[in-house]
Amino acid sequence: MTPEHRSIAASSLLLSSAPAEVAAALLDTAHVKSVGRGATIFLQGEAARAIYIVIDGWVKLYRIAPNGAEAVVAVFTRGQSFGEAVALRHDVYPVAAEAVTDCILVRIEAATMLRQIEQDPRVAVAILSATFVHLHALVGQIEQLKAQTGAQRVAEFLLELAPCVSGACTVVLPYDKSLIAGRLGMKPESLSRAFVRLRDHGVTVRQNHAAIADVAALRQFADEDASSAWGQAL
Repeated sequence: MTPEHRSIAASSLLLSSAPAEVAAALLDTAHVKSVGRGATIFLQGEAARAIYIVIDGWVKLYRIAPNGAEAVVAVFTRGQSFGEAVALRHDVYPVAAEAVTDCILVRIEAATMLRQIEQDPRVAVAILSATFVHLHALVGQIEQLKAQTGAQRVAEFLLELAPCVSGACTVVLPYDKSLIAGRLGMKPESLSRAFVRLRDHGVTVRQNHAAIADVAALRQFADEDASSAWGQAL
């Protein structure tokens, strides 16, 4: 593990909330894992034995429904962790994890984390903090599905990635459009229609780049009352 790997992992929500000496001890026993694009990290129903921190790249968590359809639950990138809660319960992973791009991951064994909790209960607070953030993100997704049109959800997604808070800027889409659609609870064809509707709000998409003419104007559209936004979408 390089100093850069340690720095990114230590600044993750999971470890930054833990005492510095505990975080260092966990990283001393952790392993760095390089994963190629499309590779499976773990499967839905597999025994949960590890917690992961993304050092570089993107990872998606998804479930497979009985009819075979894939539902994207979350997407994680640099400095974010996943697998905490189930690994500490000796449970199985309720989702599968796949590398969306080439990735570098830090793998912390659940058994090691449990031993650290027994030695210092403050580690449990770090686990709870990370779990709360995951829950908050899921609640946010449900709120978007209930209260925003498809075009508004896409606008919100672009704003989260925007490198500026005002004026014009260009967003690099981090992964393919089919995954973006799944992450936003849409069909690929619905995503394409949403991008077309966003042209009226200053968004131009070319391949994996989205140019935003005015971030503030796009924010206003994303925050607009859903009833009025639905009327414009019809």
